Amino acid sequence: MAHPLFTPKPAGPQAGPLAEASGTALTEAFAALREEFELASGYPGPALADAEAAIAAHRLPDADATDVEFVTIDPPTSTDLDQALHIARDGEGYRVRYAIADVPAFVRPEGELDAETRRRGQTIYAADSKVPLHPRDITDDAGSLLADEVRGAFVWDFALDPDGEVVDVGLSRSKVRSRAKLDYAQVQEQIDAGTAAEPLMLLQEVGLKRVELERKRGGASLNLPEQEIVPTDDGGYRIEIAAQRPVEDWNAQISLMTGMAAAKLMVDAQIGILRTMPAPDEKSLRHFRRQTQALGNPWDGSVPYGEYLRSLDATQPRQLAIMHAAAALFRGATYTPFDGEVPADPVQAAIAAPYAHTTAPLRRLVDRFVLVLCESIASDSDVPDWVRAALPELPGLMTASDQLAARVERACLELVEAAMLVHSVGQEFDAVVISGSKPAAGSTEGSEQRPGHARLAQPLDRISSSQNGQPTQQPQPFGTVQLSEPPVTGRCEGEMESGARVRVRLVRADVKARKVLFELA
Repeated sequence: MAHPLFTPKPAGPQAGPLAEASGTALTEAFAALREEFELASGYPGPALADAEAAIAAHRLPDADATDVEFVTIDPPTSTDLDQALHIARDGEGYRVRYAIADVPAFVRPEGELDAETRRRGQTIYAADSKVPLHPRDITDDAGSLLADEVRGAFVWDFALDPDGEVVDVGLSRSKVRSRAKLDYAQVQEQIDAGTAAEPLMLLQEVGLKRVELERKRGGASLNLPEQEIVPTDDGGYRIEIAAQRPVEDWNAQISLMTGMAAAKLMVDAQIGILRTMPAPDEKSLRHFRRQTQALGNPWDGSVPYGEYLRSLDATQPRQLAIMHAAAALFRGATYTPFDGEVPADPVQAAIAAPYAHTTAPLRRLVDRFVLVLCESIASDSDVPDWVRAALPELPGLMTASDQLAARVERACLELVEAAMLVHSVGQEFDAVVISGSKPAAGSTEGSEQRPGHARLAQPLDRISSSQNGQPTQQPQPFGTVQLSEPPVTGRCEGEMESGARVRVRLVRADVKARKVLFELA
């Protein structure tokens, strides 16, 4: 779905070079990127052998939930399907069953595969490939909740009241069989048309009620439109702005509900690992309030910041700039293990509740341990020693893999952006300033640069003064702009206000360096 703010322009003389990025140089650049970040090109033999042995010896759980008409909802090309969903009415409330792939059944504790997954931490997605957490025979086949295949799963069983609040939770290992692999666009279309099956219509009903509960407890979601790298039919790539569909939010609410239930189980049992994040401090909130005032949509603190963020419209340039500024409020997320004493502050502030990662074990290491731990608690069994021993180690492993995943994602975007623009140096584009070098009109605030940005020196070919007869570099103010088409985000030199519409000129597009640079036209 194209984002309304960034509607593609009609084809014209300049449309060709901007349509996609492809060619030998791009292929070589992706290969260099994988080498730079030391991304594995294959899976080690001993770990593969461990996985093959586990698949051959795999035994399905005794409990049988194959009569439940689960479906999966994922991007259309996904084959690593972690979750399957079914929702039904239950009196005046609802019954939600959420099946999570039984990945622990394929990983022998302290075996070769276990060691390799700890080294990787999570699946790393590059534009032209992915480096899976587990071997593909598990990730895309034996462990994936593929349609019409009987699989083992951890089945969360929720009883919800008429308002969507959880009143009872069960968790057990069972056999399941997904009836269909659906994608978000397909489900959204069916729901909008009123032709979706009842469980999908109830996803909307329950999802909206969970959103309202999130609002009431003070939770916050920052649903920024995302840049996505999309393969083209001829082997190239293009970038699209992907605005989140409502069904993605409703589906995410089920995952959040499950993570909150997992956290409650662990907190009550006084053992586990939570995903925590501190609330923004008063200084950050005060700065954000001044930014919203300067950008013409003031937040005075009379409503929680999460409710305010949900009211923003990303199709409006100044409100889009506010959403980017709000990213500074979502800092400090970490993994917090505990055994015997619950953390003093167990809350994930954006969710406004204790929370744990537990719904993506095919793609994220920590979820495997949380699932086993929660099932042990729910069945009143002893927590396995290998789970307990791993808890102190997991935060470091996950933090390292989170950082690598973010760096690779950003590098891939920068590479494709540069490749899309490599033949367009000197051309001008319409853009929106999402992070300015100076405050918006009427503000008394200082620079509104994106966190982590600073005023950088001018390029070496832009020398404007000298000292002792020698040329020196002078600071050059800059901001971050989002082009209207192609939807590229990049650094732009010049004085500019957040939220402003501007005309920019491309001065650099370097595929090898993965850099683009604009200046105000």
